[in-house]
Amino acid sequence: MRYLETRKARIEIIPMIDIMLFLLVFFAMLTLRMIPTSGHVTKLPTSSSAATIPPPKLLVEISADGSLLVENRSLTPAQLTELLKSRGSSKTAVTIAGNQTATLQQVMSVIDAIKAGGATEIGLATRIKAGS
Repeated sequence: MRYLETRKARIEIIPMIDIMLFLLVFFAMLTLRMIPTSGHVTKLPTSSSAATIPPPKLLVEISADGSLLVENRSLTPAQLTELLKSRGSSKTAVTIAGNQTATLQQVMSVIDAIKAGGATEIGLATRIKAGS
């Protein structure tokens, strides 16, 4: 009679593979939902009234040193105006993603360049303020 039969312990690996696959998919989907296009701007200003808008047709990033990044190219405000004029549509949705340290003057010069290019739909990218 075998009352106290010892059995060898087994580690099931299939559930662990499933969990790792779910984590991989989760983090891949999470990174795809980050702020548009290139992700250069890391510290957006915060706002308690931030709202979700559709993805922009053009993203203008103002870096900490004041340079403009558009479609992974560094441009001046005059070049930005020419780029918008060459696109020709006044319905081009432009979103400005400014660094937290960008000055109001830098933001206003970008807005002026965008308006001179003929775009009328301008949005400002922000993060939702923590605790709101």
